[in-house]
Amino acid sequence: MSPSTTQQLPIPSHFDSMKVGEVWRVAYQPLAVAAETWAKQHAILPASEDRVRVCLLAIDVQNTFCIPDFELFVAGRSGMGAVEDNTRLCEFIYRNLGRITAIYPTMDTHTATQIFHPIFWVNAAGEHPAPAATTITLEDVEQGIWRVNPAIAYSLTNNDYEALQRHALHYTRCLTEAGKYPLTIWPYHSMLGGIGHALVSAVEEAIFFHGIARSSQPHFEVKGSNPLTENYSVLRPEVMEGARGEVIAQKNTNLIQQLLEFDQVLIAGQAKSHCVAWTIDDLLTEIQAIDPGLARKVYLLEDCTSPVVVPGVVDFTEQADAAFQRFADAGMQVVKSTEIFG
Repeated sequence: MSPSTTQQLPIPSHFDSMKVGEVWRVAYQPLAVAAETWAKQHAILPASEDRVRVCLLAIDVQNTFCIPDFELFVAGRSGMGAVEDNTRLCEFIYRNLGRITAIYPTMDTHTATQIFHPIFWVNAAGEHPAPAATTITLEDVEQGIWRVNPAIAYSLTNNDYEALQRHALHYTRCLTEAGKYPLTIWPYHSMLGGIGHALVSAVEEAIFFHGIARSSQPHFEVKGSNPLTENYSVLRPEVMEGARGEVIAQKNTNLIQQLLEFDQVLIAGQAKSHCVAWTIDDLLTEIQAIDPGLARKVYLLEDCTSPVVVPGVVDFTEQADAAFQRFADAGMQVVKSTEIFG
């Protein structure tokens, strides 16, 4: 996908950039009628007729990460990162409605009792770790600074507490040996059935409008529901084997295959330093195992993603930028959403 002089579409009048940081109900039926009318007005063909098939992978564009005051709002250094990113993402979808063949939204999906949530762990005093301010290392588990909360064994392993404790030791060891971030305890977020789990309303509206206008079903990818592993990347969980070598999770081979069948793959979403970077890294690993030249068909919308930044606590901007530079060095295209594509 290279810049071209092809005219972009106007942005429909229903899109309100001032509402991107808010939660509201999408009016599906009127929007569907408007989308079909828009398609006729602008001679937008069904996606089935695309000669160049383009996929937009929208990673975790959910309220929990993208709406101020929600659990893990990705503020970036600007303080409004995810809102600004999603404004540009919506505008990109509308302007390129006739070129985007399919949209693949990923959905970070959790329940309360998972390895990265506070209830999973206790210290000697029976206290849970503070979310967003605690990382649990292999040494912490070995020394008993943090151990699995015995009360959760009932619902996760049929009261086999020792199995959970073995897994905790194995899990943190795997992260250490793989050179990954240490286990971070996050606030409860992306809770299945909750409002934080939902797509950002403005983005949901844009995806629905695209689906109707182009007769292209959005392809939702759920990730993160396994209680025994983190799942930053939509393509594979952080740890896939248990303490005894048993399989506890698997790589998303179906999605990998689908993405590589597109002529171009565009990637946006949150957060640049975590779920976006992990997904791109896994995709690059698959590409390099098949044909490194395929990296050139992957386009990273750098102005539609922001890193995790908590002022005074942590700033992942440099790590995120370094990852994107590594992806660019491998052949992926780092672009802005405002570029005109043909």
